[in-house]
Amino acid sequence: MSDRHISEHFETLAIHAGNTADPLTGAVVPPIYQVSTYKQDGVGGLRGGYEYSRSANPTRTALEENLAALEGGRRGFAFASGLAAEDTLLRTLLSPGDHVVIPNDAYGGTFRLFAKVASRWGVEWSVADTSDPAAVRAAMTPRTKAVWVETPSNPLLGITDIAAVAQVAHAGGAKLVVDNTFATPYLQQPLALGADVVVHSLTKYMGGHSDVVGGALIVADEELGEEIGFHQNSMGGVAGPFDSWLVLRGTKTLAVRMDRHSENATKVADMLSRHPRVSSVLYPGLPEHPGHEVAAKQMRAFGGMISFRVTDGEEAAVAVCDRTQIFTLGESLGGVESLIEHPGRMTHASVAGSLLEVPSDLVRLSVGIENADDLVEDLKQALDK
Repeated sequence: MSDRHISEHFETLAIHAGNTADPLTGAVVPPIYQVSTYKQDGVGGLRGGYEYSRSANPTRTALEENLAALEGGRRGFAFASGLAAEDTLLRTLLSPGDHVVIPNDAYGGTFRLFAKVASRWGVEWSVADTSDPAAVRAAMTPRTKAVWVETPSNPLLGITDIAAVAQVAHAGGAKLVVDNTFATPYLQQPLALGADVVVHSLTKYMGGHSDVVGGALIVADEELGEEIGFHQNSMGGVAGPFDSWLVLRGTKTLAVRMDRHSENATKVADMLSRHPRVSSVLYPGLPEHPGHEVAAKQMRAFGGMISFRVTDGEEAAVAVCDRTQIFTLGESLGGVESLIEHPGRMTHASVAGSLLEVPSDLVRLSVGIENADDLVEDLKQALDK
């Protein structure tokens, strides 16, 4: 019986899928196979299918099986970083002259990959507001091979109706790629809504402890999976065994962590929405958020990411980032500890001057799993000084 069919319940899959007890010792945690090559049973006789750890490694296999099960996919692939996963996907799906629709709000590294790397390879791209399926349709051309979506988006927390945009993409002969990093498969499963590929930065919520860098691709189609597997092996940006083990440890507690992240973020967003020095709060859990109804339809909860704009401009936003005591000033997100940053000067500096440029008075929060009252009070004192 396949691990992914042990249970229909996410929490059980997260702990057991891919986590088969070690056949030699009975260890309940998969070993870290810190090995580069494997003894073969005669020429071409691969023991368990392993020959070289770029091609496959048992610890990485355990993680990839776990990821596939959690996203409801057939194949999962683990990479050395989220951008390594994205680059491999672009080379799998695209050829010079092809076109991609990218969102008007996206991670700065993703934009940089398209604008500074893929474009030199002859890949063209257009920007669209993916929260509007008609805008996506208008941005597509006969050469569009992929539509790229983040939902919730980074850093403006925009929401895209995955099922609606999947119909638009498929009608135009394109694949739909969904970056599910902010939501995680616990809160949202894009493949079930019509997406073709799910992308993750495993560095974030999947790892969950700010101690590993990794990326992933998950697909429902076996043929596409074979193509990605070929490119993963050919390009070689794979996750190492220890990194794979760390992420596999993280996914076991993903459900309980995401429940706490979402609960805390709701309390923080409620406070921010009433604070006189905050001009707007971007959190899909707020009823006034323009994507609230869609998010409520396709997500289990609204996650731990919040962005907000301050009333007194860029320098005031930077000052808030500098004054927090529990929220740590730093890039990245999704760890158990709360983080704060200024996207315009930090994670999204690469989009300055582009259609994806973010407001200068924007602050982004990754709300951790500390006591919610402490987080609220920390932000209050940072805003009130």
